[in-house]
Amino acid sequence: MLTRRQLIQAAAASVLGASVRAQTVDLERLLAIPGSDRLRAVLDTDTFNEIDDQYAVAYSLLSPERMSVEAIYAAPFVNDRSRSAAEGMEKSHEEILRLLSFFSDVDDSIALRGSARFFERRDRPVDSPAARDLIDRALTPGDGPLYVLTIGGPVNVSSAILMEPKIKERIVVVWLGGTPQYWPSASEFNLRQDVIASQVLFDSGVPLVQIPTKNVAEHLRTTVPELDEHMRGRSRLGDYLHGQFLEYSALRMNRQDRNAGFPWSKVIWDISAVAWLNNPEWVPSDIVPSPVLTDDMRWDRRAGRHNIRVANNVDRDAVFDDLFSRLSGH
Repeated sequence: MLTRRQLIQAAAASVLGASVRAQTVDLERLLAIPGSDRLRAVLDTDTFNEIDDQYAVAYSLLSPERMSVEAIYAAPFVNDRSRSAAEGMEKSHEEILRLLSFFSDVDDSIALRGSARFFERRDRPVDSPAARDLIDRALTPGDGPLYVLTIGGPVNVSSAILMEPKIKERIVVVWLGGTPQYWPSASEFNLRQDVIASQVLFDSGVPLVQIPTKNVAEHLRTTVPELDEHMRGRSRLGDYLHGQFLEYSALRMNRQDRNAGFPWSKVIWDISAVAWLNNPEWVPSDIVPSPVLTDDMRWDRRAGRHNIRVANNVDRDAVFDDLFSRLSGH
């Protein structure tokens, strides 16, 4: 009898090269712009990595008429706020719980730990409570797909795809990461956190909406004066997020970054994934063939690839207007 590890590896092996077999997934239907119905969603976030994930978590939970946020997965990360993937994931989980404390009607049980490490090989997904929960939710019978808003390295979702390829027929991954295909390098923080997981995402044939950072999501910049005007004193949650922004700004000043003085702006681009689901017109996109992500983090175009949806712009003012309006009421 095969062990659990052997079963996972066998499933992973079966999904490799799935781009050739992607016709088994109804990409045309799943990649269509979602209608006006309320949608099922989960959020996959490296929440403690910086300060913009917190805005995205809040934005999603403050959009109940559009989406039902069923779970929030903690993703791993490594930077100056975390020495290891496991530490980054744990800190993200703790930050999710802090944010949930502002929502009396949301149970803490929706916060789940994700992967404690990154991919080591393409045929070895990283098992975690988040990956297992995603599989269970995706395969639960219901109307419409489950939207997986992924705003960190995609190790949790890519692991779930490899562990149970059937979920590709039931989910749509909305991933903030990478760059436009015309850019000379694909490298950016979320993608390079786990290059193998990112390769799996583009090769698997899963319905994918990519929101590139460069020249797209980076339009979502804001400033201290703007947040002073639209967030300070409007709500407890708004004050918390505003305070984090001020601390980040002060930290840049202390480090004497050459761009730290005014005028200074900060990208809050993680909210782009939530914004696309709230109103796809704010984040216009095109259907294009999925690129191949090379080991040295470049985009390679090859014939016969399945389609994905890629965002090409963001209506910055419309998105922030919506975010500020929702925060003012909470």
